[in-house]
Amino acid sequence: MTSTHELLLSRIRDVPDYPKQGVMFKDITPLLADPKAFTALTEVLAELCVRHGATKIVGLEARGFILAAPAAVRSGIGFVPVRKAGKLPGATLSQAYELEYGTAEIEIHAEDLAAGDRVMVIDDVLATGGTAEASLELIRRAGAEVAGVAVLMELSFLAGRARLETALRGAPLEALITV
Repeated sequence: MTSTHELLLSRIRDVPDYPKQGVMFKDITPLLADPKAFTALTEVLAELCVRHGATKIVGLEARGFILAAPAAVRSGIGFVPVRKAGKLPGATLSQAYELEYGTAEIEIHAEDLAAGDRVMVIDDVLATGGTAEASLELIRRAGAEVAGVAVLMELSFLAGRARLETALRGAPLEALITV
């Protein structure tokens, strides 16, 4: 029987020179299309949330939503989307962060997280860590505690883990696959 790690890795397709020359894009859509692989991924993420005592799951736009929502349902805890600025109605908390060339901003509904919440951040890929770092700041500004960060895949050559080290403040960073 194939291990979960091997199953997930076998369903991630390399797409050379996308979105530009010299980039090897890691396409997770074959994994999502395979019910056995997607179910295995959901189970692993849900187990991590339970193990780390999460009471809410934050999913980062957009592919993080696809992974976080079923993990929240499976683990029986709430799901909170972190969106690009301007996409949520009503009162929001926002956090700007630096990109390689410029800045970006993410938001959550102001009332979705509160003191006493332990929040697991879920995303598909950890690259440079900018969005994840901004989400940790948002979670803490809402009064909640960070339970950890879980990603399907970490691109280790982009040093996102090092960038998050301080922002995690001892919370775990779980990468199911590291390339």
